[in-house]
Amino acid sequence: MDRTMNELIEELKVKLIELLNLTDVTPDRFDAQARLVGGELGIDSIDVLEMVVMVEKDYGVVINSQEVGEKVFTSLASLAAHIQANRPERAG
Repeated sequence: MDRTMNELIEELKVKLIELLNLTDVTPDRFDAQARLVGGELGIDSIDVLEMVVMVEKDYGVVINSQEVGEKVFTSLASLAAHIQANRPERAG
């Protein structure tokens, strides 16, 4: 059964805080609309690479070009929407 977009966003908040070691950010203060790359979080190209690997490993969604990556990592909401739209587990 597909999880709701809100559940996916909440899950991604926790994963990104842990993955990117955002020690001063809590899930309830993580704005899903805020810029991920180039925003206040200080996410750099190495962080983007780690996010690409996590999305592929945890959700089975491949981000295989810089253009797609730039759109997907605009915000947490755009990342969640991309995962929701491209998840392989739709069948069943």
